[in-house]
Order: sequence, then C-alpha cells, then structure tokens
Amino acid sequence: MSRTGVITFKGNPLTLAGNEVKAGDAAPDFTLHYFQDGMQTLTLADVKGKPTILSVVPSLDTPVCATQTKKFNESLGELGDRINAVTVSLDLPFAMNRFCGAESITNIRPASDYQDRNFGQNFGTLIEELKILTRAIFVLDADGNVKHAEYVPEVTEEPNYDAALAALKGLL
Repeated sequence: MSRTGVITFKGNPLTLAGNEVKAGDAAPDFTLHYFQDGMQTLTLADVKGKPTILSVVPSLDTPVCATQTKKFNESLGELGDRINAVTVSLDLPFAMNRFCGAESITNIRPASDYQDRNFGQNFGTLIEELKILTRAIFVLDADGNVKHAEYVPEVTEEPNYDAALAALKGLL
C-alpha cells in the first residue's frame, strides 16, 4: 500500500510506501544494520525490554537531520541505559559512524536500513519518489507497542521533540 500527500518535500507532495504506523499498534518487525566490530544487526526483538525511541531521518549529512540527531542525543543523555535510542536512515553504517564520531553522538545509536529498506516499508517511511526515508519519530514501550508516532508533514522541518520526549519519559 502507498500513501500520497501525507508528506511534502519543499512543498511538493510525495508518496510513502507501506502502511501508516499509529499509536496503539504493535510495532512492525525490522532488521537494521550498524557497524561495531564488524557488521551487526538490530531488530525489534533487540529493543524490547526497554522503552525505545526511533528517530527516522532522510540522511545524517543534511542540516535538519544533523540537528534532529544532535538534539535527541543531548536530551536523551540523562536517561542513560533505561531506554533504547536509535537514529534510522538509509546512510551506510560507516557514514553514520563517521557522523556520530565527528559530532560526539553517544546517547543514540545509528542504524541503517540500506540493505533492503524493510524498516521503511514496514513503518511506512520510505519515500517512493526519492528512495529515502521521511522524517518521523516512533516511541515504543518495553513490549514493542507504539505509544507515539509522528510523520513530520514537511520533510525539511524538525519533529515535535517535546511530544516525543514526553511520550518516552512517560514510559519510565
């Protein structure tokens, strides 16, 4: 299934592949990849057991995505290991590590959907025309249920940080 006009990029309507994920849904499964002592995988099962925030961005190498990742990194530091925090994009794991190292991102793990875009399809965040992920935030409880979902209507704008953080902190 596809959804057209849910989001825009610089005012132009785009199509999202997959179904919309809403608060109250069970989070769809996913397999993401990250590089740490070799290529590793991160799945829904890996984040269960703790509240989780999934910060989805088109590319860390763009200003708004960099800002989003830095703001969440700063805000999540106080929560320590009581939560899982993941930035998801289609950037290669090596590029994600370079960005996080250069920007001292230590409180949010980068994970890539580059191999088969299953996260983008399952969470309804893959922009069909651009083949990148749209900007979105998902907060999951410890059982993997979606408690907060935001698809940012205009890809070039920042998400509602306060709403996402309130949803996450409300699970602690």
